Amino acid sequence: MSAREWIGKDFYKELGVSSDATADEIKKAYRKLAKENHPDANAGNTAAENKFKAVSEAYGVLSDPAKRKEYDEARTLFGSGGAGGFGGFPGGGGAGGFDMSDLFNQAGAQGQQGGFGGLGDILGGIFGRGRGGAAGATANRPQRGADVETDVRIDFLESVKGATLPLRLSSPATCSTCGGNGAKPGTSPRVCPTCSGSGLVSRSQGAFAFSEPCQDCRGRGKIIDDPCPECGGEGVSTRTRTLTVRIPPGVKDDQRIRLAGQGEPGRGGAQAGDLYVRVHVAPHKLFGRKDLNLTLTVPVDFTELALGTTVTVPTLEGKVSLKVPAGTASGRVLRVRGKGIQKRDGAQGDLLVTLEAAVPAKLDDAARSALEAYAEAMKGHDPRPEITELLEGR
Repeated sequence: MSAREWIGKDFYKELGVSSDATADEIKKAYRKLAKENHPDANAGNTAAENKFKAVSEAYGVLSDPAKRKEYDEARTLFGSGGAGGFGGFPGGGGAGGFDMSDLFNQAGAQGQQGGFGGLGDILGGIFGRGRGGAAGATANRPQRGADVETDVRIDFLESVKGATLPLRLSSPATCSTCGGNGAKPGTSPRVCPTCSGSGLVSRSQGAFAFSEPCQDCRGRGKIIDDPCPECGGEGVSTRTRTLTVRIPPGVKDDQRIRLAGQGEPGRGGAQAGDLYVRVHVAPHKLFGRKDLNLTLTVPVDFTELALGTTVTVPTLEGKVSLKVPAGTASGRVLRVRGKGIQKRDGAQGDLLVTLEAAVPAKLDDAARSALEAYAEAMKGHDPRPEITELLEGR
């Protein structure tokens, strides 16, 4: 993609966010649009597929702090592009036909410390050259593929024990028909005769010499006479693939797992991006989690707390018996060592059992009489002496 095309796109508008949106707002907007326009949910819908590609491209730039900074600085200096060109110069030109895109490409190419060199420092990442870049630097340099994020849902036990899951993913990938070179099988791209494969052409205007992306090969350095029917010459196509994802024991809800090199393919032989799998854990009907510890709330009768008892509680491996001492308060936590979550590194959590007094909603006559007799026997006992002292001013 040429500099003019890159800056001319409004990635913020594509995602429906403002230019000062936070990283979380950008991610939330991308995930919503990607889900709505995902090829799996819109089979045969070309508009949805194009929108999916557009929001993926926008997220690839805005989710990367360095790329976003370069993009924002370029738009600030030269406007938002589009039909109006750069910086208010219709069609990208100024007085006398001066082409701002020439300035983009030339900035920094001469290695100057002043003059146009400052623009090369700011926009170097966009055009593949920074301060001191050689005039022969190519416009079609290798570019790392964008990272991709997807979601999986697992149950609570899978998060504790770990699991191996098949993941069906539709995303841009190296075209399987042409192998990524963009040419129809049986043919090959040829070196562009205009730029000799550099992707740049130079021309003089007055006292200055400028370089710009070659129009014949669109800055790629190669010309494809017979484009691949699957990817249209891009070397990348949207396809569905199945990966095996290993969920490690002890994974937490909303945790991300990185699969290196499984993101979008790189350009020009560069490495592929990474795939991030965000894990969503369904809650368990009995157990909760606190770090590596499992939590469990067990209802008990008041008499069991007052007189003491032994209760049997479940664990993930079976069951255990716990002794409840006489006079135990409601809310006390009993710890069962080694019955929590175990990670691969050997770290082991415990089972934390909270005893909670169960109050019956209804009482029969015998139970009511027994409780009234108990209340009469205990009327001299104050269960809240600190509060009583405060109320009486003692």
